[in-house]
Formats: sequence, structure tokens, C-alpha cells
Amino acid sequence: MRRGVRFVVGAGLGIGALAAYLWYVGPEEVGSRVAAVAPWAVGVVCVLMLAEATVDGLGVWASVRPLRGGLSPRASVQFAFAGDFFDVLSPAGPVSSEPIMAQFFGVATETSYSEALGVRGVAKYVKSAAQLLLSVAIVGVLFLDAPTPRFVLVTLAGAVVALLAVGAALLWARDALSAVVVAVLAPVVRVVTGVTRETPLGRDAVADAVERFWERVVHFRDAPELLGVIALSGVFEQLLTSLALWVALAGTGTTVAFLPIVAVIPLPQAASVVPVPGSLGAYDVLLAGALSLTTGAPAAGAVAAVLVVRTFELLVSLGCGGVATGFLRGFRA
Repeated sequence: MRRGVRFVVGAGLGIGALAAYLWYVGPEEVGSRVAAVAPWAVGVVCVLMLAEATVDGLGVWASVRPLRGGLSPRASVQFAFAGDFFDVLSPAGPVSSEPIMAQFFGVATETSYSEALGVRGVAKYVKSAAQLLLSVAIVGVLFLDAPTPRFVLVTLAGAVVALLAVGAALLWARDALSAVVVAVLAPVVRVVTGVTRETPLGRDAVADAVERFWERVVHFRDAPELLGVIALSGVFEQLLTSLALWVALAGTGTTVAFLPIVAVIPLPQAASVVPVPGSLGAYDVLLAGALSLTTGAPAAGAVAAVLVVRTFELLVSLGCGGVATGFLRGFRA
């Protein structure tokens, strides 16, 4: 597909998603969100949201580096914006968007879908772990004496334990899990490829794909510096989002400490399981409530700050992300 056509497709995706967002929330509601915050703060929030989406390109670059040299920095940023686009449109956020993005990564790096899914799965795991550990460290060291932060600490620590337990269980039960995946997917792949190919793919092809997936997962043992870059990228994103919220709160006339905001950023991620595009509503309510509890900000100020940050976050993800998606190739030539 020609670049001009891909641009039109991407712009159409972005405009269509933005229109759906405005229809869901309401243009008047979006206007009232922005009006609740001082104009200077709105401009700063917009810049920070663009910077947050761009910084994610650093983690993308590091995660796909094992795939035949990976992507250029520019292409990594493009993929980061496209990933944000699918994060918003997918009901479970990154959990359901990464399987979609793996197809684009595989085509761009001329590797297989399973290999791309393997490295991106590790990247999402490391990024989440780094953000949770930073939050636990902040709450545990600075705010342990207060009753509300103690509740936050227990929640965050429980999330870290669950994350580590899941990772350990997956590696420990790798062989058994692989056997189950092959048994379940082999008949499906045979039927699907029977329609698209002259010779359908069988069980051996599925088993080979699963093995390549695990090879990419454990590849990072020999490249710990890439894991460090992925973790650093996640922390940068967390700090930029926190700064945007801090600025938005200041724009409502509320001055609070910065570190408590950093600590609560990962808490509403559980909202991604709500089957609503972008977790609209659920994420906003959880984050605003956590901000009010941990910073002492008035509920009205916290809600206004969260809504204006989320508005610009979604506008960047849908607008810039839609255009970025339009330039990606989902199928091999």
C-alpha cells in the first residue's frame, strides 16, 4: 500500500476513534474538563502527554532489539504511538493489544509472530514490575506511618507479589503450558490455514512457534541491559504522567506533594479489565479517588485534574496513534 494511502487510512482511524470518544463522553463534558484547569496548565499537560507517549519508544526499541537488530529510534516511537492506539481500543488494554501489535512487529523485523509476542510480553512484564516496585518503594519509605498509605502499600505489595508469582509459575510450568497451548491451538491453526494456504499447517508448526516464543522470552538473560532500558522507560512514563497530574492539580489551585502522585499511578491499572474502550470511567474514578486519599487534594480538584489529563492522553493516543498505525504493515509483501 502506498504511503499516501496508508496516511489516509491512519488519519481516518484516528479521526473515527476521536469522534467515537467525543460521542461517548460528550463534547460539552470535554470542554468543561479543560475549562476547570488554568490555560497554562492545560498547555503543559498536552506537552507532557506527548512526551510520555514518545518516551515509550525507548522501551519499544529495547524490547525488539533481539529481533534481527530491531527497529530504528524513529520507527520505535511510531510503534509506541500505534501501541497506545490499540491500548485504548482494546477492552483489556495492553493485555489484549500486544497480541495485535505482535503481528506488526513481526512483519517490520522479518521475524515470526510468536517471536515478536515473546519479546513484547517480557517488555510489558518488566515495565509493570518496575513501576510497581517504584511505587512500593515510595510508599514504604516515605508514607508508611499514615493509615491511608499503609492501605496503598498493602495493595501495591500484593500486586508485586502476584506479578512475581505469575512470572515464576509460567517459567516453572513452561513445558506443561507449552503442551496445553499446542494441543489447543493446533486444530484451530489447521482449520484457519486450510482456508488461506494450499497445505494447512499442522501440530509441528504450532509446536515450533511455541518453542520460538520461549526462546525469545529467555533471550533477555543474555541481554540484561535491554531489560534495564525497558524498566527505565516505564519509570520515565510514570514520572511524566505524575508530573502531568501534578500540573493539572496546580491548575485547579491545589498544591500537593509530587511523590504521592507517583506512588498511586499503577493502582488503577486494574481498570483495564473493564470491557470499555480505554477503560473510560473506571480508570478515571479509581485514579481520582487514590489521588484524593493519598495527597489530601479536594475530590473536585482531583477529579478535574484526572479528567483533563485523561482527555489529552486519549486524544494523543487516538489522534497520533491512529496516524502512526496507518503507516504500519500488517502483512508481508
